[in-house]
Formats: sequence, structure tokens, C-alpha cells
Amino acid sequence: MAKELSAIVKLQIKGGAANPSPPIGPALGAKGVNIMEFCKQFNARTQEQAGKVLPVIINVYTDKSFDFVIKRPPVAIQILEVTKIKAGSPTSNRKKVGALTWDQVRKIAEDKIVDMNCFTIESAMNMVVGTARSMGVTVSGEKPY
Repeated sequence: MAKELSAIVKLQIKGGAANPSPPIGPALGAKGVNIMEFCKQFNARTQEQAGKVLPVIINVYTDKSFDFVIKRPPVAIQILEVTKIKAGSPTSNRKKVGALTWDQVRKIAEDKIVDMNCFTIESAMNMVVGTARSMGVTVSGEKPY
């Protein structure tokens, strides 16, 4: 018989760096989850992505057991990595802080499309461009589609 789901916890944790301090400890401790067991499993599964911010969805069951799904890094984090900037612009409509090419946009969209709410690479690229625009990052060149 299937286990009954009691809670869903969504967190963003750096790969390979989960520890029981906030925000992980309080979020999981309130649900009755063994925090150290989660940290060990998460760190083991994310060793190859050490240092990258990873969204994780933790399903907590009524018997206090859990399982979790690790998603791809957020688009904004990937844009920051590609453009090598520290943060987005505080006034994104006036001050531009970086630039992307359409090839870089396509690469980010292909990486993130499995977690996005779209079906074509073109619509995923439009979502990436929208995120870049809101961060003050411009996209140079002609639209490839």
C-alpha cells in the first residue's frame, strides 16, 4: 500500500553542502524528518554539483520517512554563472550589467527545460530571455527562430 503524504517542503540548497543549520534544520525538524539522514543523502547525490544552488522538493510521509527530487539550478543562477556578474541590476530597465548571446540562451534553456512549464525550446528560450531582462542582462544578436 502507498504511503500517505503529510507535507511537501521546497528548499534551495547548495550542492554537497547540506547541514542541519537554518533553513534546512527548522524546515525539516518541524515535520519530524531525520535531518542528518536527509543531509547525508542530499550531499551524496549532489557531490558532482558542489557549490551550485539546487532547488529540492522533499516529500514527507506520515511515518516520518521522506524522499526528495533535485531540480536543475535556477535560470537566474545560471545567467549569473555565464555572464560572470555578482548580481542583477537594481534598476534593470535603466542600468544593464551584462550580456548574453543567443547560443548561451539556448544552452541554458536546454539545460532547464525539464523543469520548465513549456514544451518547445523556443518558448524555453523566451522564458530565459525574460529572466535575463528582469536582471538587467541584455541578449545580443538576432533571434535564431
